[in-house]
Amino acid sequence: MTPHEAQAPYDWSVILRLIQTEFASMEGRIDPPSSMHALTSDAIAGQAQTGEVWVIGAPPVACLFLTVKPQALYLGKLAVAGSRRGRGLARVLIDTAAARARALGLPILELKTRIELVENHAAFRAMGFAEVGRGSHPGYDRPTTLIFQRAV
Repeated sequence: MTPHEAQAPYDWSVILRLIQTEFASMEGRIDPPSSMHALTSDAIAGQAQTGEVWVIGAPPVACLFLTVKPQALYLGKLAVAGSRRGRGLARVLIDTAAARARALGLPILELKTRIELVENHAAFRAMGFAEVGRGSHPGYDRPTTLIFQRAV
């Protein structure tokens, strides 16, 4: 399946449902709770205006948000439907992000993942990412996220 950029007009609620469904397994595993609880269809529409939203399938079975940062393209809200995992869809979206970064003249892909989600750490390392730092959510005195980067 080929990724395509979701642009208005678009039914942003289908992307919201995908993210909510696939991030639900984090409940009780991560602290603080996922930011997806505050995510809305309007916020996804805003992301599509200020950054990019990429999807695979109609309705989408995978998605990824892209945001330009100084010297990096930030990857957020990567989600793949459970029924479609293990088929390389995350890798296809990451490869799309790398192509977008090159087109934008950005040398680095960057993402954050929760410290508790060790399976995500392994998946990102397998796709060429390396841990470059740790961060904490406001109010936490311990690391809550790992920061990964990959050269494009």
